[in-house]
Amino acid sequence: MYYPTHLLYSKDHEWIHLDGEYAYIGISDFAQKELGDIVFLDIPSMNKALESETIFGTVEAVKTVSDLFMPVAGKVMEVNSLLEKSPELVNKDPYGSWIIKVQVKLPIDTTNLLTAEQYTNLVQ
Repeated sequence: MYYPTHLLYSKDHEWIHLDGEYAYIGISDFAQKELGDIVFLDIPSMNKALESETIFGTVEAVKTVSDLFMPVAGKVMEVNSLLEKSPELVNKDPYGSWIIKVQVKLPIDTTNLLTAEQYTNLVQ
């Protein structure tokens, strides 16, 4: 499995790409393989300010439904509209298929996040 080094990871298997005051959040390659074929994403938290480690939505796969957790505190600004019609893109390209864009709460608290190396050790 592949874990890009420019991203940070949560213990709940979300990845985050920080870009100034914004961040893109998706699920890791490990998570999408564990879930299996993804058939639906439910993200009801648009325009909501959420604290770190709170649920921002769910991902439904053929095998199961799993909660999605915020890796940092912030306000959900955008949901990836491509995933509404084609949720399987997360399976095909988990790091190119971000799920939400958030405006992060400053200062950004990354103390609970993992580097790619730390995340690799967690999931092996």
